[in-house]
Amino acid sequence: MMELSHSLTLNEEALNQLPEAKRPIFIFEWLRFLDKVLEAAHKQDIKGCQKQLVDQLVAQMSESPGPPTRKLVARCLATVFSVGDTFLLFNTINKCNDVLKNKDDSPSYLPTRLAAVTCIGAMYEKLGRMMGRSYEETVQILVKALRNAESQLRIEIMITLEKITAGMGTAASNVHKDIYKAAKLGLTDRALPVRCASATCLMEMTKYAPFLYTTEIENLSQLCYRAFDNSSYDVRCTVAKLLGTLLATTQNPPKELLKGSSKNVMKLMSLEEALNVLLTGFLRGGTSFLKGTGEMIKGSSSVSREVRVGITQSYVMLVQELGSLWLERNISTLLDHLTELVSSPKATTSHVDAVYSRKCVNFILRSTFGRMLGEKAQIAACKEITHLIIKYMNTVDVGGESNKDGGEGSHHVLVCLLQELGCLVQSLSTTCTTLIHDPHLNIVDAVVSVLLHPNNAARMAAAWCLRCICSALPSQLHPLISRCCDRLDSLKSSPEAISGYSSVVAALVGCVQITPLGIPHMRGKILFNIAEELLRSASQNSRLSLHRTQAGWLIIGSIMTLGVGVVRGLLPRMLLLWKNSFPRSCKEIESEKARGDAFTWQVTLEGRAGALASMHSFLQQCSELAAEDTVRRLLLPIEAALLMLSSITNIVKQYGQHLKASAAMVRLRLYEVLSLLPPQSFETHYTSILKLLVSEFTLAESGANTTTSLMRSMCHADDSVILGSWLHETDHKSIEDQLQPNSASGSGALEHDSTFLYRPLPDGVVIPGPLPLGVAVIDASVVLFGQMFPLVASKHRLKMLNLFGEMIRAAKSQRQEAVQTNIFTAVLSALKGLADNKSSFSQEDVKTAATNLILGGLTHPSPVLRCASGEAIGRMAQVVGDPRFVAEMAQNSFDKLKSARDAVSRTGHSLALGCLHRYVGGMGSGQHLSTSISILLALAKDSTSPLVQVWALHALSLIVDSGGPMFRSYVEPSLSLLLELLLSVPPHTVDVHQCIGKCLQALITTVGPELQGTSGSVVMARWSLLCGCGIMQEHHDPLVQAEATACLQQLHMFAPRHVNLSTLVPTLVKKLNSNHLLLRRAAVSCLRQLSQREAREVCEHALSLTTEEGPDQGIVMTENGLPGILFSLLDTETDCVLVQHVHHTLTSTLQSLATSHLNMWLTLCREVLTSASESSQDEVTGELGEGDEDDSIQIHTGGDPDPNPSVPPRWTTRVFAAQCVAKIIQECEGNRAHFDLALAREIQTTKMKGDYLVLHLSELVRMGFMGATSDSDQLRLEGLHILQLVIDKFALVPEPEFPGHVLLEQYQAQVGAALRPAFAPDTASHVTARACQVCSAWICSGVARDLSDLRRVHQLLVSSLAKLNKGQTKGLYNESAATLEKLAILKAWAEVYAVALKGDKDSDKLAEEDDRTEADSNFASEESLLSLVTPELVCLSKYWLFALKDHALLSLPPEFSSQLPHDGGAFYSNESVEGVRPYYRSAWPPMLYAAALWLSAGGFDAAKHENNKALETTFANEMMGNNTSTSNKSFEALNMDRFYLLLGICIEWLCSPTSGDDPERSVTCLRSLETLLSSPFPASLIGPHAGLATEISTVMHRQILSSDHIDVHQTAINVVTLTVQSARQALEDEKRKKHKERAASQDCKGCDADLLGEGGELGEINPSQSLVFTSLQVCLCVLARHFPRLVPQVVSSAPSLLSPPRHHPSAAQLDVLAASTVTLLTNLPNLCSPAGGVAILPTVLYLTLGLLKECGRRGRCHDPTSSPPVVAVLDALASLAKHSFTRDPRSHTEWCTLLQSALANVIDMSKTSEDEREIDEVVVLRVIAQLVLHAPAVVSQPQNLQYPAINLFKMATQHPQLEVRLQCIQTLESLFTHSDSEVATPYIHNLAPRILQYLHEAHTSVTCNIQLQFILESFSAVELLIPRTLPEHRSELVGVLVGILVGCLQDSNRLSTVNQQTRQLHQNALARLQKLGPHYPQELRAVLANHPDLRVRLETAVRNQREVARRVEPQNSASSSHEPTIKLKTDFSNFGKM
Repeated sequence: MMELSHSLTLNEEALNQLPEAKRPIFIFEWLRFLDKVLEAAHKQDIKGCQKQLVDQLVAQMSESPGPPTRKLVARCLATVFSVGDTFLLFNTINKCNDVLKNKDDSPSYLPTRLAAVTCIGAMYEKLGRMMGRSYEETVQILVKALRNAESQLRIEIMITLEKITAGMGTAASNVHKDIYKAAKLGLTDRALPVRCASATCLMEMTKYAPFLYTTEIENLSQLCYRAFDNSSYDVRCTVAKLLGTLLATTQNPPKELLKGSSKNVMKLMSLEEALNVLLTGFLRGGTSFLKGTGEMIKGSSSVSREVRVGITQSYVMLVQELGSLWLERNISTLLDHLTELVSSPKATTSHVDAVYSRKCVNFILRSTFGRMLGEKAQIAACKEITHLIIKYMNTVDVGGESNKDGGEGSHHVLVCLLQELGCLVQSLSTTCTTLIHDPHLNIVDAVVSVLLHPNNAARMAAAWCLRCICSALPSQLHPLISRCCDRLDSLKSSPEAISGYSSVVAALVGCVQITPLGIPHMRGKILFNIAEELLRSASQNSRLSLHRTQAGWLIIGSIMTLGVGVVRGLLPRMLLLWKNSFPRSCKEIESEKARGDAFTWQVTLEGRAGALASMHSFLQQCSELAAEDTVRRLLLPIEAALLMLSSITNIVKQYGQHLKASAAMVRLRLYEVLSLLPPQSFETHYTSILKLLVSEFTLAESGANTTTSLMRSMCHADDSVILGSWLHETDHKSIEDQLQPNSASGSGALEHDSTFLYRPLPDGVVIPGPLPLGVAVIDASVVLFGQMFPLVASKHRLKMLNLFGEMIRAAKSQRQEAVQTNIFTAVLSALKGLADNKSSFSQEDVKTAATNLILGGLTHPSPVLRCASGEAIGRMAQVVGDPRFVAEMAQNSFDKLKSARDAVSRTGHSLALGCLHRYVGGMGSGQHLSTSISILLALAKDSTSPLVQVWALHALSLIVDSGGPMFRSYVEPSLSLLLELLLSVPPHTVDVHQCIGKCLQALITTVGPELQGTSGSVVMARWSLLCGCGIMQEHHDPLVQAEATACLQQLHMFAPRHVNLSTLVPTLVKKLNSNHLLLRRAAVSCLRQLSQREAREVCEHALSLTTEEGPDQGIVMTENGLPGILFSLLDTETDCVLVQHVHHTLTSTLQSLATSHLNMWLTLCREVLTSASESSQDEVTGELGEGDEDDSIQIHTGGDPDPNPSVPPRWTTRVFAAQCVAKIIQECEGNRAHFDLALAREIQTTKMKGDYLVLHLSELVRMGFMGATSDSDQLRLEGLHILQLVIDKFALVPEPEFPGHVLLEQYQAQVGAALRPAFAPDTASHVTARACQVCSAWICSGVARDLSDLRRVHQLLVSSLAKLNKGQTKGLYNESAATLEKLAILKAWAEVYAVALKGDKDSDKLAEEDDRTEADSNFASEESLLSLVTPELVCLSKYWLFALKDHALLSLPPEFSSQLPHDGGAFYSNESVEGVRPYYRSAWPPMLYAAALWLSAGGFDAAKHENNKALETTFANEMMGNNTSTSNKSFEALNMDRFYLLLGICIEWLCSPTSGDDPERSVTCLRSLETLLSSPFPASLIGPHAGLATEISTVMHRQILSSDHIDVHQTAINVVTLTVQSARQALEDEKRKKHKERAASQDCKGCDADLLGEGGELGEINPSQSLVFTSLQVCLCVLARHFPRLVPQVVSSAPSLLSPPRHHPSAAQLDVLAASTVTLLTNLPNLCSPAGGVAILPTVLYLTLGLLKECGRRGRCHDPTSSPPVVAVLDALASLAKHSFTRDPRSHTEWCTLLQSALANVIDMSKTSEDEREIDEVVVLRVIAQLVLHAPAVVSQPQNLQYPAINLFKMATQHPQLEVRLQCIQTLESLFTHSDSEVATPYIHNLAPRILQYLHEAHTSVTCNIQLQFILESFSAVELLIPRTLPEHRSELVGVLVGILVGCLQDSNRLSTVNQQTRQLHQNALARLQKLGPHYPQELRAVLANHPDLRVRLETAVRNQREVARRVEPQNSASSSHEPTIKLKTDFSNFGKM
């Protein structure tokens, strides 16, 4: 039916057919359609139906339309008149006015009046001055109607008045006074939304009514103050904006006003007066002057907190309206004003007020300086703040007396200034280096001076500020700690100095964990000694006792944050201190009571609190040290503390109430410690602890009504709607907290708890704010109670629950609420603990007691308590886990809801139902689902009580969320109700709309993917959901809009096609500029999800946001589109969650669009990086003076400067931009054109499109350079990372215009310049370490060809070598930082050395070639590179070996930790062991490879020649300290140590479980091993050591099994081959030795040296100890992995071998690997005895022939016989066939039998191969030939082998392909010449006749080269047969051959006409005949004599040849006289005769 509503005029016929309930929805849908259509319509489109349309729209006013409907009616009416004719306009206005004049005040007529007012507003807003003078009457009617109007009507009238003002502008100035009077009343209306509407109206009037900010400013500001009283968050925001705008307009009035006021000048406020308006409000509130004076005399002030919070927001709004440029120029003015405000006694009447006032001032400073100023301006602000700090400190007498001007509130000023200074410096990070080091400013000295301030709060703030400075600039940390320690020592008699300097030491030590490089390890011990001394000397001076005690324990607590490495060594002393701080027995406690006085007790209690605080810090930071024994020792002081606390009440009574705070502090610390200990450890003390806890939170011992701050956090996060905790998610959280109802909310301050100086900060918290002690101790008790409750006995549980009920009943009024709040929070904490522990209420009476207690809270007037009760019932149901309990609770709520009429009961029990479903789930509460839903739906309809609606809808959303599929049948009724509510609920009941949004979201999740369906019900549900979202999006409140956005996000997840991105995305982009954090978060979150799926569409739709719309919304859309806006958002947003979502959105968009929109992304990143660097370069000009700056801006802009210029990108944004650049490079990896300039240009010219990374190389280098040379360490790291990526990706890209050169050559200067600053002495170690990586990448890339170019970067690495000496560390950072830097240097040198050596070898190979090509020049750089590295090699090699030794020691398992050297290694100290392990883990592989290369390139030999002792002693003493014993070792021992060190590291990695995850590292290890084993010395070690060789081979086997990288396999095979060669060499040596021994003993019985090989006499090989067996395993594994069909039985047992490898090797790689494997197999029999050889030969032959079958198949490659695997197999078979074991009598028979089997196998192979894998005939023939030629004759002579072999040759000679026949003949030639005639004869007899027959048939016609080649090869074969023929038959064979040869001769006449092949045959035949003559003269004569015709032809041919030679001779006579220029070394003159 809804489609019928889509018409221009209302389809009344369709409407009348609908039931009454559906009609409003139909009308609403028609209006939505009409609204869209009219926007795009033209006058002609609606001319015909305008009258009908207007009538229908006007008629809708009287149909009681709901808010969304009336809004649409109004908008459509206005649009109709703006698009069409205006002839009905005034008639319509009059109708509306008539409605308003109507006296009917009944509720039923109200919607009509509201609609009329809304229509008037819309028409005036849209049509403006077209409305003529009708506005006068309208305004009078509206103002009159206000008097008796209901609140909704008042709101609507104020909104309409605002629209009239906006539409008419200055034309309506005659009614401005009337509107102003109405708005004045509205500002203090009891209905808060009316205040908002009035404020908005006045804000609009400010543009056109100057009297508001001139004559009326005082009155209006007073009204604003009163509007703040008892206000809501929305009112405060709106009124603050009004007040801020008004005051801003006094400073920056409209230009029209200034032009028009030349005659009669209006008096405008000065800036000081404007600020004083706010100051007065803050200090006095909305009171008259006289009243304020009286209160001043009385000395009290009653300014409400709402007023102060509102005025605080007004300050921010004022500055925001004036703009950031104004702020930059007025920093000092604003600071002076705010310091005046906070120093006023009226702002700080009490401690809590003072804290709140400080928070307000800090909020103003954070919102202005923190968000509006760029980094340059923030540095200027820091300078101003520093000057103010110095100024205020000059008014303070550090001796303790107030001085000169005195200033009571000076410490509050200092706290504010120091906190803001700390925040600014921390946000600037390392970019503020110049500020901190400015000698004229001395910022650190200024802050340090505050440490002596008499007030503790100021000292704490100074300590925190210094912590911020050091976390921003870690290089300041250690010097500052040292300085403070020195001052602590020199000022030990000043209590302020002790307190101040100990606080700063604690704060700085606490900051160490967040700095990247830490502080020197010894500093922890030094500080502990200082703290211990403070504690020891505390009793020496009573004036300083308290301060020294507190200081000592504070420092000790902070030392715990240094981590396990420092604390482990101090633990014994710590335990002793803790033990001595407490009495050890009851007797000692009693004696303490007897002898103490008040002061002693105070010191004692503070000391014990300090001890417990340090214990808490220990347990929190070093939990791994809290072993069972330690905990047991900790319990002794804890037990003593419990004993003491049991009698503390009497002590407090005896010595005074001032001890209460100290006693409370002890309790707080005790609870904190106990909450970190395992509860079972103090089981015996449960009773006493529980007594303390219950007494604490039930306020039994306290008179104050203190409440816990944890109530809201104990409730569910989703309950924010009813709790109002969404305020914590706003930008104003820090000040809005002050207005929360619980005790001391938002009054957190550092002075409440000094331990927060060193405690780690939670995410998103900038300044720690520990709550006041009273609240903190209750919070701690509640947390501990929750942990202990699940563990105590049931009787105790029952007793406590009953006690809670009694205490609640006993307390009265406010106290009762406080007690109940604390008890309910504790109970919730306990229930949470029970659920977490999977515990239950074991007894029925405990359950009953808990239920009764909780149910009582459901009807409490406090919403927070009702919420807590509902939550508790849900958790109870979860814990009890009994369906009967759930039924009972649900029925109880049903009954109450049916009978109760009061809102309180209804809300409480509604939530109870929701919570039951939430915690039990849909299945657990299914039987109550129907009843629950029907009740809640009924309650949700109760429009008389919005409160009930809110709670009912919230409960409904919980049920929908948890209902799952069971809720599916209730979706339709729920949806129809929600739509009905959306169309009828008043817009100002925002909570109801929020809850509707939550319900819609839950419904979307419930329906889920079904939403994509096409069934009628789904389509209707989808329409309803979209309609609901649309209504909420149109709502004025940001919270409701945020809910709508979240709903659409959910919808997009399940039904993306049905969410219209073209309207959604522009809306989201506009919302990015909202003042409401939750709306901005929702918008970014939605964009994040959309960009993950449809990034391209999102960006396109965002660009459709026109520039006309943009500025209005504060959003300026540039060509960078959405990414540009998101980047700018990063500079102003401070919310962590939002920033993270922006990062994710940008990353998703980049991944989708980087390659297609490359230029846009690179431009955007470049702009972000360059604009900041340009602004920093402008700093010099900026410092010339403010006037100059203004002038420059004036000239630059050519007019008035923009008051709100965008903030230049901050360093965090620049870091992210640099990370984006790196991601862009990585995203482009898939396309070769991005890294090939020639290809990129070619594509661009041919396809005229495409953008490629290589075309932007200069930009990439520039961005990397800018990052690497910036003033932010983080950005430097990212810049260096970009450079490294550029080098890695572009190093080999050639420069097409300069062949032989690469692209990057032109950027050598930039790279060198970017790297140089990183090697400066003051650069942080981690930056230098990263720069070393880039250095090595640059040098290794080979880009720099010229030695001088290379030397620039090389020199940086050379200079860094000085840091490798032990004494050359900076001392600013932890020792691990030095390790990081040194290892990075060594790693870089190792990489360079490896490349240099490789280049040197490659150039040597080239030099060996005869003709050197241009490629020589490519290696010039590497040649010179080795010459650069060589001078440093002596040092470097030792350093590498030392570092590897360190790594080896640090890799030992924990149980061998005692073997580590006590004073550390070469590059690490013992204390930093844990910190340096990751550095060694990342650095060792290149060093290992470099060390292996150095050793194999002469390092082993160098040990013989170098002055070993001197050198080793020097290095050992310098690097290893005590390990000088190495210097006395022989060079063999030294070499052995080195070899085993490297071998051990390799094997350790290759055997580690993680080696498979990092194949590159495995390849490095294997190459290192290969390099080592290729050297003679290691080979001589491994060869004789069979166990080690076997172990190495086993490890290689594991590598091949666990990795599918072919590089790993190839290198592993090489290593095993080298191992086998070493073993073979050792075996040969042993055999020779045995032979010598035999010869010497003259034992002639036959040598058994051969039995030394594996297998011995019997041929038994032990698999566990056999190198041969392990090597066979390796070969089998390699072949099985790459040729699985070769060994089907292995594959069937391990099917994973058939799975395709992740890394596909190339065919060439595979061939080389197969060939290497076969070669290895062939070598294995050499390690065996004859019997052992026979034992392994079947395996070797099986694998070899199997590989032949795989690699020799036809079609695998062009020529299978020449492929490396086949060549290797042929060589292998030849080697096996002629092996010495064939001749050894012990193995001859078996060996030959196996060779026969192999021959038979090969013959069968040719017959049985499958078609597609048919083996190549030539390969088979070659294999047979190898076996026949090289094996003993007995192998091939059996007829069943010989005949099939001969047949194969016969078949080959008849093969249709001449190539096969040719190769067959070539193979036969080798057989014909076999030395054993018995072997050769059968082949000759069977195959020679066939050859002769072919020659006889084919010699006359030769048509192609292959045929010619075949004939010539056949001639050669026959010639070979002549000498083997018996003399009596030789003439016959010569005759046949001569006959054929003569037959090939051509007649002289015909010779010139035949083809080239025939001519060549003629010449060859003639030459052969001429050679035959000298060899066989008699036979030749006999043949020619018998055949005269042959003789004639031969003579003729010879004669012709001589004639031709005679003709040619004269021509060549000149040239023949010269000797040949190239002399051959061999004389070939007799070649033909041989």
